Amino acid sequence: QVQLVESGGGSVQAGGSLRLSCAASGRTLSAYVMGWFRQAPGKEREFVAGINRSGDRIYYANSVKGRFTISRDNAQNTVYLQMNSLKPEDTAVYYCAASTFSTDWTRAARYAYWGQGTQVTVSS
Repeated sequence: QVQLVESGGGSVQAGGSLRLSCAASGRTLSAYVMGWFRQAPGKEREFVAGINRSGDRIYYANSVKGRFTISRDNAQNTVYLQMNSLKPEDTAVYYCAASTFSTDWTRAARYAYWGQGTQVTVSS
């Protein structure tokens, strides 16, 4: 079992950047496909980005493609989400999650382990 802790959230103006980190403990991160999801008030949790175990396959939601970059450092047991050109509609609680499945990364149900979330607020 793996425990996940996100950090790096905060408040920024539109056009700004933030870098989220997700630190894993309890089991090596390399055993999992990792994903980032977000949930805005009154909305369902949505997929943002996913990365396979070795880091050579990455998938993004269309809404963040070209602005966000997911990466992982298995030696440091950490996954990152670099967020650039932030927009007010990116405001949400961001969660990292770990999955043992190799397909259907966009589905939250495929992820068994979740962090507590970190708030990102983008003002116009």
